[in-house]
Amino acid sequence: MELNVLNVNGQETGRKVVLNEAIFGIEPNDHVIYLDVKHYLAAQRQGTAKTKERSEHAGSTRKLGRQKGGGGARHGDINSPLLKGGGRVFGPTPRDYSFKLNKKVKQLARRSALSYKAQENAIVVVDDFNMETVKTKDFVNITKNLKVDGKKLLLVLSDVNKNVILSARNLQKAEVMTADKINTYKVLNADVLVMSEKSLEVIDTVLNK
Repeated sequence: MELNVLNVNGQETGRKVVLNEAIFGIEPNDHVIYLDVKHYLAAQRQGTAKTKERSEHAGSTRKLGRQKGGGGARHGDINSPLLKGGGRVFGPTPRDYSFKLNKKVKQLARRSALSYKAQENAIVVVDDFNMETVKTKDFVNITKNLKVDGKKLLLVLSDVNKNVILSARNLQKAEVMTADKINTYKVLNADVLVMSEKSLEVIDTVLNK
């Protein structure tokens, strides 16, 4: 698949890039995409939810009433889950939600996600995405030049550019990341991928290991 290389003004540079078929032209595998997205979202969970069980509550351990004949449930002490203010039965405890996913599965999922974007013609390639100053207005103007304004976009750079990252930080529908950190969830969550020409070389290296 060939794409025209644009500059930040949205004009064609006269050059074209050929997307690697092994990354952008495979038959997407929906199951590995599901696994990788689940893996990413699980790793984002804090897992700090916690409730107190009856043994953790401060309160008397005196039995409130006799075992039988009271006409109601067997309560035990005041910390019983049956009573207001008592412990909770099988409540959440801090835990780690992350799980292991094989490297080859993650790579296949990312190639599948990029192939979906290529099929949807949702990839824009720019020759160089650089900003001399931090200015959100200039970043917005660039997205207008590229005709991707108003869309949820993921800008993929070859390396860290603080000016670009800070300029896009306040925009709800824009996100910036480097090619070596690209992941399935971010790719699928975006309406369009804006990729620097050099980032394609990084992706070829990272996803062909």
